[in-house]
Amino acid sequence: MVISNDNISNAINPTTSSFQDPMGTIKIGQNNRRALGIINQNMAVEGRYPCVVNKRGFSEKYEVCEKKQADPVHRPITRRFAAQVASTKQTCAKSNLGVSNSNEFGQFIFIDDDESKSTEDQSVPMSLEQTEVLHNEPDQMEEVEMEDIDEEPLLDIDSSDANNPLAVVDYIEDLYAHYRKFEGASCVSPNYMAEQFDINEKMRAILIDWLIEVHDKFDLLHETLFLTVNLIDRFLEKQTVVRKKLQLVGLVALLLACKYEEVSVPVVVDLILLSDKAYSRKEVLEMEKLMVNILQFNMSVPTSYVFIKRFLKAAQADKKLELLAFFLVELSLVEYEMLKFPPSLLAAAAVYTAQCTVYGVKQWSKTCEWHSNYSEDQLLECSSSMVDFHKKAGTGKLTGVYRKYCSSKFIYAAKYEPASFLLENNPL
Repeated sequence: MVISNDNISNAINPTTSSFQDPMGTIKIGQNNRRALGIINQNMAVEGRYPCVVNKRGFSEKYEVCEKKQADPVHRPITRRFAAQVASTKQTCAKSNLGVSNSNEFGQFIFIDDDESKSTEDQSVPMSLEQTEVLHNEPDQMEEVEMEDIDEEPLLDIDSSDANNPLAVVDYIEDLYAHYRKFEGASCVSPNYMAEQFDINEKMRAILIDWLIEVHDKFDLLHETLFLTVNLIDRFLEKQTVVRKKLQLVGLVALLLACKYEEVSVPVVVDLILLSDKAYSRKEVLEMEKLMVNILQFNMSVPTSYVFIKRFLKAAQADKKLELLAFFLVELSLVEYEMLKFPPSLLAAAAVYTAQCTVYGVKQWSKTCEWHSNYSEDQLLECSSSMVDFHKKAGTGKLTGVYRKYCSSKFIYAAKYEPASFLLENNPL
């Protein structure tokens, strides 16, 4: 801005006139302070010299563009103006030091002195930060809502037994991991009867159905029955037996299982009487010796019993559901065709079928699936077979299991209506 002579003459007394040389140096008279103050006021009315801000991206050396001041030749140099120029240079120097060396957004915006305190430490514009937050928050909220709706919580089925030393809560998971690892050793080939020349699967079914009645008459433990059937199958898989010795194999297997599981064991004489004195004491002891040697004294095998107890606990079963599950799995013990399923699958299918029978709908919770390691689809084949056995349990020649569970002792569990709807999509 160039100040006219008229403005100077109106603001200054002629006796205190000023002279401007070609180099821009101003010589002022006696009242120079008053006159220069009035000149500055006049310039304030017309508007201060603007600061030109060059807003452009960083160069490769990250150089920050400085403010370009108006030509100082056209403005009088005073102490106040010199102080302002010095302070401006210091502010620019500080700004250069405090600016981040990132050119992510392609430009830098210099801020006025009034706004510098609030935005001094921010390298990213507020509008971009708020946009990122607004974009992220709905996704997070949606994920939380989906978890609450879709995921069924897993129940801690061992919390109630934390103070029960017999429940061995501290290492129960390790026990069942061990059972699963070695359950294959307790399984037999589903076609082993093809190696037998004098007996067949029907004779096996008759023997086991009779042993279930004997087991109930002696009021033995569940573990004893499951181990008895396992010993019979494992022995017959490795040793050929004639028809007239098959009952002896069953009696000796029951004797060994009682010695392993029971506190009070039936004596040999009682077993001989059960066979209507078909075998002597010597024959019983010889068969016992042969069996333990063929099985290499391996009696510690996981059967369906250890798994069904765990799965019933996961299903939070009451007494009726528990007895119905045992009824279904004992029906499966008689059937030779069920040997193709491992013990854990038999147990899980029995619990699943019992729940469907009691509640009238398909039910297999996340907790049951977690502890059994079987999904509902994996159980349908075995479960359909159990439903078919349930429908035919009261008919035919082998009704030992049905009559056992039709008594008041077992709360008439066999009289439940079979879950026929499980056969609709899985016909046998």
